[in-house]
Amino acid sequence: MSAEDTPERTAGGLAGKVAGKAKEALGSLTDNDALAREGRLQQSQVDAELQAVQEAARARQQEAQAENEAARNETERERKELRTELAAKEREEAIERDRRQSEAQARAHEREAESTAEADRRRNEAAAAQAEKQAETQRMSAAQEAVRLEQEARRAEERANQLDPKESK
Repeated sequence: MSAEDTPERTAGGLAGKVAGKAKEALGSLTDNDALAREGRLQQSQVDAELQAVQEAARARQQEAQAENEAARNETERERKELRTELAAKEREEAIERDRRQSEAQARAHEREAESTAEADRRRNEAAAAQAEKQAETQRMSAAQEAVRLEQEARRAEERANQLDPKESK
């Protein structure tokens, strides 16, 4: 087998690049075109490997950036969702507070109306009792006046009988 038939494993990285340059220079000095060509190929392979590594690193970086962006987007979406839920909860709590307040006001108005009605009832009862008392007092006064007038009429009749006894019969 010749050197061209056996696949030679070439070193990569900086050592491969240096080895390739050395082979190219040695081949040029010795007029060994195959060796010079092998050196150039080795350098090209190292350059290609380096470029592949750099592209893979860029791809990983872009992938990481894409993942970070996706994570930021997801976080922002979740944040918006939470804000929406919180706003909805606050609206529900405000509605509940307003409902309780309205009910409390309604109960207060109802108690006030009941209290006013009760006070009106008591005033009306007191006024009725006062009117009844005044009416009773007026009846008593009228009865007393009637008794007094009757007595006065009897006395006047007795005096009239004493003055003219003939007319009494």
